[in-house]
Amino acid sequence: MNPADLGLPVDVPSTALFTDHYELTMLQAALANGTADRRSVFEVFTRRLPEGRRYGVVGGTGRVLDAVENFRFDSAVLEFLRERAVVDMRTLDWLSSYRFSGDIWGYPEGEVYFPGSPILRVEGSFAECVLLETVILSILNHDSAIAAAASRMSSAAGERPLIEMGARRTHELAAVASARAAYVGGFASTSDLAAGFRYGIPTVGTSAHAFTLVHDSERDAFTAQVASLGGSTTLLVDTYDVAEAVRTAVEVAGTDLGAVRIDSGDLLLVAHRVRQQLDELGAASTKIVVTSDLDEYAIASLAAAPVDAYGVGTQLVTGSGHPTCSMVYKLVARATSADPKAPLLPVAKKSTGGKTSIGGRKWAARRVDAEGVAEAEVVGTGPVPSALADSQLLVELVKGGEVVAREPLEAARQRHRAARAGLPLSATQLSRGEAVIPTEYA
Repeated sequence: MNPADLGLPVDVPSTALFTDHYELTMLQAALANGTADRRSVFEVFTRRLPEGRRYGVVGGTGRVLDAVENFRFDSAVLEFLRERAVVDMRTLDWLSSYRFSGDIWGYPEGEVYFPGSPILRVEGSFAECVLLETVILSILNHDSAIAAAASRMSSAAGERPLIEMGARRTHELAAVASARAAYVGGFASTSDLAAGFRYGIPTVGTSAHAFTLVHDSERDAFTAQVASLGGSTTLLVDTYDVAEAVRTAVEVAGTDLGAVRIDSGDLLLVAHRVRQQLDELGAASTKIVVTSDLDEYAIASLAAAPVDAYGVGTQLVTGSGHPTCSMVYKLVARATSADPKAPLLPVAKKSTGGKTSIGGRKWAARRVDAEGVAEAEVVGTGPVPSALADSQLLVELVKGGEVVAREPLEAARQRHRAARAGLPLSATQLSRGEAVIPTEYA
């Protein structure tokens, strides 16, 4: 069964209105003056990484492909646009048969990127490409921010697993996208069942403080949970007194208790005390899970603590202080006429304030040193140097309007692990700094 076929809220039937009003007014004017059919190239890139970040992570590519495929103007949408007089009847008629028929190339999901990296390249007529700007940016900016935060956290956690549990801290649909992006960035599981259902991400969870509080005693709560879920469950031990709760937990579940969870207090100190107590009680195999507003810095500070897993919520789904990647979608080349054979002319915005761009359809490659470690992101137009031919980063995602590069989410997750491993070691340092490798223009 494909959950996407069920029409659930996490899969909107059309993405056509996930766009800005001015995309359609530009379309109307372009149809009227004859520029709508000019062959055009748009690129997604960011001029800078979020402050202090050493690399970015491409997240949401799979969702972009779904969004492009579902970008359709059905009768209800067209009627909405007509009633609001957003565009004229000629434009409405054009929209009624809209299907993206161009090509899309991009960095595959999970890959790392740097300032100026052409993360996505969209080619087709001006009319069909310009409409996709907002939906593409909203997905890539959100998911890449979450994936980058997840990557930093998973790097700080080392081999200890991370649980995504931020659904209650963000919009309900953003929660699903966040869980997906977090999985790409290295998280092992999620508490969000919609994400598990939609994307096959492992889901976990046992109980909250409310379950303990509804019982007459902590012992009653633990007894009920163990009876229902078995001794391998995770018991929450910080509702009242931690030491007493740990003792009760082992008495109820036995020394094979799966895990205890700590959700408050000085986690470093409490984790050491709980580990010592568990060992003294004979529960040496019982794991310790910590939660409580963790971010990558808190996770790193617990590296020497006897912690077995981390649960992360708010800081993850808000990008750990950087909820967007500031990606933009810019026209970089366009034909000189509507003739399909007309040559492409590089175009670029020229302005003050750091908002300039570089014209021309671009390729990108990552140059590595003799040890196979990345040393530069090379971006250029025209022929690709032979020395970089086998190191190109963009892959074909859509050809002639048809998606050609769908892949399991696990592939993106593994790709990110490999891409991060190929960066200089300083990439994973949490100290603030510039991009770990420079972007060079050829």
